[in-house]
Amino acid sequence: MSTSKPRSPLSISIRSTSLNDDWRQQALARQQQLTKPQGSLGLLEELAIQLVSVQQTHQPNVSQARALIFAADHPVARRGTSAFPVEVTAAMVGNFLSGGAASSVLARSHDIPLTVIDMGVDTPYPSPDVSSDRYRKYDFEGGDIYIEAALTPEDFCEVLLVGRQSVARLPEDLNLLILGEMGIGNTTASAAVAGAVIGGEVESLVGRGTGIDDEILRTKTQIVSQAIDRWSKIECPAEDKVAEIMRQLGGREMTAVLGAMLEAVHRGVAILVDGFIISVVALVLVKLYPESRDYLIFSHQSHEAGHQKVLAELDATPLLSLHLRLGEASGALTAYPLLKAACDLHNQMATFEEAAVPNKDDIL
Repeated sequence: MSTSKPRSPLSISIRSTSLNDDWRQQALARQQQLTKPQGSLGLLEELAIQLVSVQQTHQPNVSQARALIFAADHPVARRGTSAFPVEVTAAMVGNFLSGGAASSVLARSHDIPLTVIDMGVDTPYPSPDVSSDRYRKYDFEGGDIYIEAALTPEDFCEVLLVGRQSVARLPEDLNLLILGEMGIGNTTASAAVAGAVIGGEVESLVGRGTGIDDEILRTKTQIVSQAIDRWSKIECPAEDKVAEIMRQLGGREMTAVLGAMLEAVHRGVAILVDGFIISVVALVLVKLYPESRDYLIFSHQSHEAGHQKVLAELDATPLLSLHLRLGEASGALTAYPLLKAACDLHNQMATFEEAAVPNKDDIL
């Protein structure tokens, strides 16, 4: 009796939007007939066209958005890379659920359901008395990327599956996914992943995260350099390189976010990308599946040093630049009304013919 090899949680099929030229062209044609000079709404027009192509509808919609925040600790933070102790991660889980965090406030303001998923917060905290659609907990362990892999091969696959399942269990009418993270030390891990993927000077990717001073910044930079150097000595097949970078240098919550992204693009759902950390995961996704790029909308450019470099690697134009550096999906949730505005304008504006307004093409 033969047994088949289990399918990798990294394996997905993606409907390429490049095959949807008709959707793009029809959306562009409508934009050109709306009562405004062509291109005058700038990125709002591009957003609407992108959502038409991804959603394959003439009436793009983001009213069924969902937000997922994955939380976990990074053992490397105990080496002194953050201005805050690792115990803050556990405290913030409770803050998200009680409604006091920035992301909680913004999600509530936009009527977007928010779920917190604990992927391995090391500090014990009281079990929240909330439903499973608002909170779930998994007890994965993580490694110190300075000296070892962030995840074992087995846990890497399991964490990816949790991320995918977290999206798979969302309603079928999901039309926008917003992803966030919480974990003291995650800008260290993100800088390491970005450095291993992009290359170049580590200093340009390491930022002040939660507001560290110069001494901690030097320590953080040295640790990121050492982690990348450790990774560079590991041999693996070229086709496995990007996934292995995430396993070695990422973390539990970052890997779960990657799983969530994989499931979203597999389902044909657009993703509103948050700041530096989520953008680094998006970079990994695009390196694995270049066709996934069209499903990504970049909410803002954060104040973190490496974010601009990551955005450039992704050829991404962020919607906002507000010097944000909080993470936790706060930037994506701040930008969300712009997507709603883009949809409303595309769907509800009158055409020149409907409004009986002369179009320059009709006059010339």
